[in-house]
Amino acid sequence: QLQLVESGGGLVQPGGSLRLSCAGSGGTLAHFAMGWFRQAPGKEREGVSCISPSDPRTYYADAVKGRFTMSRDNAKNTVYLEMNNLKPEDAGVYYCALDSGATTVQAMCVWTGPRGAVSCWGQGTQVTVDS
Repeated sequence: QLQLVESGGGLVQPGGSLRLSCAGSGGTLAHFAMGWFRQAPGKEREGVSCISPSDPRTYYADAVKGRFTMSRDNAKNTVYLEMNNLKPEDAGVYYCALDSGATTVQAMCVWTGPRGAVSCWGQGTQVTVDS
């Protein structure tokens, strides 16, 4: 019954910023690896960033490294993706995902998540980068 609900997407100009939120309901997110994935029309789903339950370890796709920051707040049962200096190629639907069996955050972002083999997905939130 665990559900993930993304929010924070919208229209932003190139160079602008957005913060996406992924709130869990029906269960805690604290013990699971979490990830953000995006998909643009006509393109394959790609891992953007993933984070471990603790430590915390993070992974970022090369395309967003240095511009995006993923974090989690267990007290709010929420994970975030802070996106800065947005580019048109960042546009797409961003999905939050939970993986109960993740081995590493890199594996979640580059293998498990793109293949859909994660435990739970959110409904997605659209990000549009346009002048």
